[in-house]
Amino acid sequence: MNTDDVNFAYKVRHALDEQLDQLPASTTERLAAARKQAMARKKAHAPVLVEQNILASNTGRMGASFLQPFSWIGRFGVVLPLLALAAGLIGIYQFEQQQHISELAELDVAVLSDELPLSAYLDHGFNAYLTQSGQ
Repeated sequence: MNTDDVNFAYKVRHALDEQLDQLPASTTERLAAARKQAMARKKAHAPVLVEQNILASNTGRMGASFLQPFSWIGRFGVVLPLLALAAGLIGIYQFEQQQHISELAELDVAVLSDELPLSAYLDHGFNAYLTQSGQ
């Protein structure tokens, strides 16, 4: 089947699904009979995709994926990089905080050990920096 045939089949199925409750009983019986005939003519090696769709709709999207073997490996493959990214961002944040603390400690040591010239204490920008970083 080419793409046009598949698209047409999907459109017909969608139209029938929408109007299923309004179809007369004779029509639904004929459709059921036609389906049985088609299933009887189906080749033995052709896969039946309807069973998978029924399984997915009955158990829900999450339930069907848990029934598949090794589905947790795919989820783990998505979660692991996200965890690595989060750990990296936390590490960068901690490193930056340590750098900031080190800079403030150096400034405090310089102020307390009187290694700064007296003009630094008279500078208004320096005083503003000290009050801002002292929070």
